[in-house]
Amino acid sequence: MSENDHLIPVNITIADRTYRVKIAPKDEEAVRKTAHLINQKMVEFKNAYAGKDMQDYISMVLLWFTTEQQQTGQNLYELETIQNQIDGLAGSIEKVLSGS
Repeated sequence: MSENDHLIPVNITIADRTYRVKIAPKDEEAVRKTAHLINQKMVEFKNAYAGKDMQDYISMVLLWFTTEQQQTGQNLYELETIQNQIDGLAGSIEKVLSGS
C-alpha cells in the first residue's frame, strides 16, 4: 500500500471557502483545530481592520500564527505539515487572485 492509501478526504473551510484535502487520520483533529483557529483570527482581523481584502486578512493570520510559534517556542505541529498547509493556502490564494 502506498502512503496515499492511508489518507482520508476532509472538507475544511477557511475564509468562507471550502477545501477538500487528504490527510492522515491522526492529523484530522489538528487540521480541524487549525482551520477553526484561522477562521477565528480572520474574524478578529476583519473587525479590527475594516475595508481590507481577504488576502490581507489571510496574510495577517499567517504572520500572527508564525509569530506565535516563534514567541512561545512551541511546535504545535510538525514543520513539514505546516509548510504543506501554507503551500496549499498560498496556491489557493494565487488561484483566487488569478481568477482560475
